[in-house]
Amino acid sequence: MANNAQARKRVIQNEKQRLHNAGQRSRLRTFVKKVLHAVAGGDQAQARAALQVAESVIDKSAGKGIVHRNLAARTKSRLSARVKAMGVAQQ
Repeated sequence: MANNAQARKRVIQNEKQRLHNAGQRSRLRTFVKKVLHAVAGGDQAQARAALQVAESVIDKSAGKGIVHRNLAARTKSRLSARVKAMGVAQQ
């Protein structure tokens, strides 16, 4: 339990930041899912557009410390591989 004013304030600030970060992680996952749904639907143009937006969101999240930079790189790599594989499969 926080015993002084500074510690009580930090508890409040930490909770506010935790909720903000959770929202940002949820936003990131939503954009990743949009790419996966486009890949599953077979629409390569839509998948490429969704990937471009998702990569931007992933980079911003990593830059702000919402997710680790290695997780961001791994996610981008896997998504781009799936979109690229669509093009090979359609040819």
